[in-house]
Amino acid sequence: MSSPAGVAPSAPAAKDGKERKGVGKVLYRVRAVFRKGGSSKKKAAAPGTALISEPVAAEAAAPADVAPPKKTPQYEGATTIPRIQIHEERAKKLGARFGLEIKPSEWHTTEGEVLRVEKSVRMRIHRECHRCHSGFGAGNQCPNCQHTRCKNCTRYPVKRNEAEQQANRERREVILRKNKEMAPIIPSYDYSEKIILKRPSKTGGQDLVFKGKPRMRVRRNCHECGSLITANTKQTRTCDNCGHKRCADCPRNPDAKKKYPYGYPNDEPGRNFKGVYACHECKKKYPANAEEGTECQNCSHKKCSSCPRVKPRKVEPEPDPELLEALRLRLEGLKTTDI
Repeated sequence: MSSPAGVAPSAPAAKDGKERKGVGKVLYRVRAVFRKGGSSKKKAAAPGTALISEPVAAEAAAPADVAPPKKTPQYEGATTIPRIQIHEERAKKLGARFGLEIKPSEWHTTEGEVLRVEKSVRMRIHRECHRCHSGFGAGNQCPNCQHTRCKNCTRYPVKRNEAEQQANRERREVILRKNKEMAPIIPSYDYSEKIILKRPSKTGGQDLVFKGKPRMRVRRNCHECGSLITANTKQTRTCDNCGHKRCADCPRNPDAKKKYPYGYPNDEPGRNFKGVYACHECKKKYPANAEEGTECQNCSHKKCSSCPRVKPRKVEPEPDPELLEALRLRLEGLKTTDI
């Protein structure tokens, strides 16, 4: 009489299984199988229930694993493009406008694709009521005086006829052609390469190259033979014609003796201008071309072979005392007296 007792509990399960449908029915059967496996009385029937539970668990796991595919919305005229392409275009426009270097990867997420819809350029048209001068909204009725829009209501921009539209097209074509022929110069902020500015020569020869700050061309001639002493001579600062070494007597063009009162740099002492020497005791300078034995105006030391020559260098000229006195007297005359 043990078999009816084993069949009796399955009767309510079968009855309840008919009432449940779909996923609820499957979950109920799985729960019933695990409840039977936990009871001590039906350990002998465990292999049979295991055979049944495996396909049931597979049936329960199958709907959960298989997800419905995502449907991409379909739009008329839409094209699928990478998201990074849009960010690159925006970064390029911002860089050209503000001179910035923007990396799209550091800006936004660049993964995935997006839809792009190409639309023609549309003009925003405003209309104004001719009665109360109020602007129309999206509808054709004035929100202020409830007047229905008519032909007398002002339209902005004004509607053009065919002749005006054709003239506008021609004017735009002329502007586009002019911009194409004379394109604007896009600034470049890349200074890695040296920029060379050139200008075509008026005579058709070699292009003129901009070399920055203008410099004066200095020429030195030999005072013995009058030949020009160039920079590419066989010996440095030596005349190729007579072999004379450049000295302080060789003329300089343009002359700059006021800036170089002690002589020009890298020049040898000449017969006419022997240089300026300083006292080795008090460092006071002797007059130009001072002979041996000349007394120092400061310490009365006579010039000797130990007195060094002042190194030729550029010196800012001292202002003329007479000019300063004349300027002072002029400023005194401009002062106003108290009335």
